[in-house]
Amino acid sequence: MCQLSIRITDAEGNILAERTSADFVNLVYSGEYHPGDKIVLAAKPRSFLVIHLDDGMNPSFVYMKEPEYTLPIPFAEKRLSYNPKAFSGKIHLLTARTAAEAEISSEKNLAQNEYDSHGNTSCFPHASANVETRDESVFAARNAIDGNTENHSHGNWPYESWGINRDPDAAIKIDFGRTVSIRRIVLFTRADFPHDNWWTRATLTFSDGTSETVSMAKTDRPHSFDMAKDRITWVKMGSLVKDESDPSPFPALTQIQVFGTE
Repeated sequence: MCQLSIRITDAEGNILAERTSADFVNLVYSGEYHPGDKIVLAAKPRSFLVIHLDDGMNPSFVYMKEPEYTLPIPFAEKRLSYNPKAFSGKIHLLTARTAAEAEISSEKNLAQNEYDSHGNTSCFPHASANVETRDESVFAARNAIDGNTENHSHGNWPYESWGINRDPDAAIKIDFGRTVSIRRIVLFTRADFPHDNWWTRATLTFSDGTSETVSMAKTDRPHSFDMAKDRITWVKMGSLVKDESDPSPFPALTQIQVFGTE
C-alpha cells in the first residue's frame, strides 16, 4: 500500500485543496490558479506512479525518489511551453496512482515526464542542461522529455524544444533517478528548415562511463539507435557537431526517447 496525497498551495503556503488516499487519489480543485500557486505530490519514496496533474496534459509514468514533489504552476513567460489549455479555467482534475506491476516491468520510454521542472530532485525522469537559449521556457531542457515530437517550427507550444544558444559545448542530461536497462534511444531533432541547422554527429555518454557516437542527417523523421546498456542511472547527449554547409546557426532537440526496462 502506498499513501498518496495531492494538494494545491498558494504563494504563502496555505493549502487551497487537498486529498489523500491509498494507492489511488483524485483531487478536484474548483478555482483559478494564481501566481505562486503550487501542486504538491506526496508518496512513499522509491515508488512508481502514474500521475496526471492537469487535465490539459497527458499522464506520465514516474519514479518518486523522495517523499514530495512540488510543481510550480507556470505563468507569464513560463506558460509558453505548455498547451494553452493546461492549468487554465476554474476547475481542475488531478490524479495519481501506483503503477501496476505490468506497467513497471514493461519496456517503455524511460525518459518521458511531462511534469518535469527546473530544480526537480524527486520526481523522475528529470532533464537538465548546461545551457538553454536565453533561459526561455520554450527552449528549456524539460521540453525534450515532455512527449511532444512536433518539430516543424520553434517557439511556443506545440513547437517547444531544447535550444543550445549556439553553444558548441551544450549538453543535455536525462537522469532516471534509479537504475535502468536501455535498449534504444530515439532523437527527434528540430526541423524548422531553413531556419534550423541540424547535427551530423553527437555523443551519448552513460553513467557507467561508456559512450556512443551517433550520426544524424537533415530530416524531420526520428533518428533511432539500438544500444544495450545495463544498470544505467543517466545519459548525457553532448559533443554536438552541426552541419557546416548550412548557414543557419540554430540546431535544436525536440525530443529524446530512451526505451528500456527497470
